[in-house]
Amino acid sequence: MLKAKIFVQLKASVLDPQGKAVTNSLHHLGFEEVLETRISKYIEMTFTSNDKAMVSEQVEKICDSLLANPNTESYHFQLEEAE
Repeated sequence: MLKAKIFVQLKASVLDPQGKAVTNSLHHLGFEEVLETRISKYIEMTFTSNDKAMVSEQVEKICDSLLANPNTESYHFQLEEAE
């Protein structure tokens, strides 16, 4: 079995209002050294297959069709053996 660890984040050119709100809250709490916060999504999927090429292809299709908006988000992932 393989596990895909998928990270989806806004592209650098896209404003992140949620991240800005977190940064402002941190500043109000005294964490003035925080320059910027970007909010991302982390997703784990476990596959029954051990075929890395096939799982990688499936994860690409899943990200392209469902998990990431190609206009505003980018993604990367890593595969590892599931426990």
